[in-house]
Amino acid sequence: MAVVVGIDIAKHTFDIATLQVNGKHRTKAKLANDRDGFEVLQQWLLKHAAPQAWIVMEATGIYHEALAEWLYEQGYRVCVLNPAHVAYYARSQLQRVKTDKVDAKLIADYGNRHQGELRAWKPEPPAIRRLKALVHRLKDLQELEQMERNRLEVASDSNVQASIESVIEHTQQQIAETLEAIKKHFDDHDDLRGQRDLLMSINGVADRTAALLLAELGDIQRFDSSRAVTAFSGLNPRLQESGKLKGHVRISRMVSARLRAGLYMPAVVSMTYNPAIRALAERMKAKGKAGKQIVCAAMRKLLCIAYGVLKSGEPFDPKLALAR
Repeated sequence: MAVVVGIDIAKHTFDIATLQVNGKHRTKAKLANDRDGFEVLQQWLLKHAAPQAWIVMEATGIYHEALAEWLYEQGYRVCVLNPAHVAYYARSQLQRVKTDKVDAKLIADYGNRHQGELRAWKPEPPAIRRLKALVHRLKDLQELEQMERNRLEVASDSNVQASIESVIEHTQQQIAETLEAIKKHFDDHDDLRGQRDLLMSINGVADRTAALLLAELGDIQRFDSSRAVTAFSGLNPRLQESGKLKGHVRISRMVSARLRAGLYMPAVVSMTYNPAIRALAERMKAKGKAGKQIVCAAMRKLLCIAYGVLKSGEPFDPKLALAR
């Protein structure tokens, strides 16, 4: 088995650990999360890890990205884990102490135990990264505008109202500029524009939803099936049964919360205008399913259709979707 190096990353520092043959861990703490720290890590890896070693870390917002990319460029096998996997593993090990060094050891142990399941990570193409940054910025600006509108509703002082209105006006300008930047980004990248047009052939998917799907899913070829896509989105159903509680099903809610939030309204619209999703909703309603269950199923169906058109390269065909 290859050596597995666990890395726990914070904003400014990271800790590393690897399990030795004697069952103890070799560790190094508080390396700077910058180029200087990366160079120290490389010297450590040259001494204690072969070139074919796995370097395993959690996805921690954006803090892991620079180190992961740097390691990838050095030729190491990098695996970026869903934090939920490590959290569940920590519970199974009855972990009571949580420090950066302990977490690095835990990640190394997880990687050793699940080495056959580790998947090599590679950086997203620059075009996808740029699109994701723009889409995330758009979402942040829209949320800011809504917060300011909520404040405006309860503000009574005229000076405060004027201040809020000024912020709203500026935010709207920023939203318009970001939308224009997204449009230009698609215009500058033929492959992304073609994928966007494929997604917009689906009833219920407009340009903003198409941009969100492409930004969050990235390279669609990394998913082996529609099940993998629904699991990534956290829309895969989880059956919960215990004692007298039988047949209670919830979505897993793991991974991409942005994608789930962005699919809600398109799914609601699709229940009216998309024949395949409308038929699904009608079948579930006839079986007495609750409204939330129907909407979640519609979101899942819409995502699977999106995966299908991107994977096949063919526009949405309602007849084909109904046949399935």
